[in-house]
Amino acid sequence: MAREGTDPPRPLRRDERQRPPGPIRWRSSLRNTIYDVLQSKKEWVETENETEWDFFWADKGWIHHELDKMHLNDWQRINHFPNHYELTRKDLLIKNLKRAKKQLEREERYMEAAQYNFFPLTFVVPSEYRMFVEEFKRSGGTWIMKPIGKAQGQGIFLFNKLSQISDWRRDHTWRPDDEDAPETYLAQRYVDAPYLVGGKKFDLRIYALVTSYSPLRVFLYRSGFARFTNTRYSMKKEDITNTFIHLTNVAIQKHAPGFDAAKGMKWSIHSLRHFMTTRHGAEASNELFHNMQNLIIRALLAVQPAMINDKHCFELYGYDILIDQSLKPWLLEVNASPSLSASDTSDWTLKFALLEDVLDIVDLESKREPGKIDLHMGGFDLIWDGGPVMRFDKPTSLPTMLGAYNERDRNQLRPKEDGPSHLPTQRPKRAAVSVPTSGATSGTEGGPPQAPPGAGGAAFAASLF
Repeated sequence: MAREGTDPPRPLRRDERQRPPGPIRWRSSLRNTIYDVLQSKKEWVETENETEWDFFWADKGWIHHELDKMHLNDWQRINHFPNHYELTRKDLLIKNLKRAKKQLEREERYMEAAQYNFFPLTFVVPSEYRMFVEEFKRSGGTWIMKPIGKAQGQGIFLFNKLSQISDWRRDHTWRPDDEDAPETYLAQRYVDAPYLVGGKKFDLRIYALVTSYSPLRVFLYRSGFARFTNTRYSMKKEDITNTFIHLTNVAIQKHAPGFDAAKGMKWSIHSLRHFMTTRHGAEASNELFHNMQNLIIRALLAVQPAMINDKHCFELYGYDILIDQSLKPWLLEVNASPSLSASDTSDWTLKFALLEDVLDIVDLESKREPGKIDLHMGGFDLIWDGGPVMRFDKPTSLPTMLGAYNERDRNQLRPKEDGPSHLPTQRPKRAAVSVPTSGATSGTEGGPPQAPPGAGGAAFAASLF
């Protein structure tokens, strides 16, 4: 069970239980799409008051330094849990995943423990450097180094020889008496056989909303996107250090030779699910997307015992997931502050709708009946509410709605006229692309069509690249 907040319990005065009359007062530390969404709420008003607000979209720094100092009224809502880093800091995520697996093994729940196989072999260095070296000498292969305190691909590099990290080791040797402790990294076995489309590597950005850790309540957004590299994939020795081949981060790829900002190198997850169904069949595609949903839930269950549950808090997480050639999903990391800046109008439209739906679920205006939780709200589906939320009430039901039809996506087939004028417009060719379905049977409800394996896959890939 998640740990409850540490504030001492005391009876709430009536004025602390009920929001005072008048418009909802909001603050935002960010000036991107969330700011656009909040400004669009005509009945809400922005405030700069540090305490007198109803809703605050805060940055992580404010949460770490200020949240514990405040006493929040019953109705106030904020967008991070106090110790979200148990899930979103790379080393703590791995620690919690390993701990959850070992606990299940101690309880002789071996089948459940075996499901925690979605993260690569990982060592935290320099503290586990000797263990890492032993494993490297035993099994070799290609590894990837990731600094735990950086984002957007900064500081990440690949290597397949210990001599390639000799300079790094000198700068990051751990000494117990050293006050200037070296930066912590993850040394992680590299997934060197990723699933490729058009010869290029990609990963997925998937959004999950947690409104409570006790009980755990999770909503999964149907839409998201795949981020592609600008350069064709290669594991040749001379290409190991080429970040344009191996890292999908937009912050890296926008500097790649020949990068086209209008093209953007993104697919919607809905289009990817169509592609997978066409290439591999509905059964394999459904299993893949269901496994990704289960991965998201298991990561949250792993950190649940360590999380401080606070009724004032909710959190939108950005999961980064890689698919390998065997259609197995791998968890790369979880972001507490997934980028809400838009690269083009289609990206802005997706994120604007996503954040509107987050606000509807948080429900500051109390539009829903108290205690009522809908299974489907906007583009979100409830997937866990103290236990699994089953959806097999119809013969056509999908095991997961991730990548299924989202009514909120309709406007993404054309540039949104009221989007920010400074953003580039995607080329219609990419936005409107679809898998040829000639000869395909009708799809399951809300999901992709069932097409013969291999039909149209090459044409679909070629349409983007």
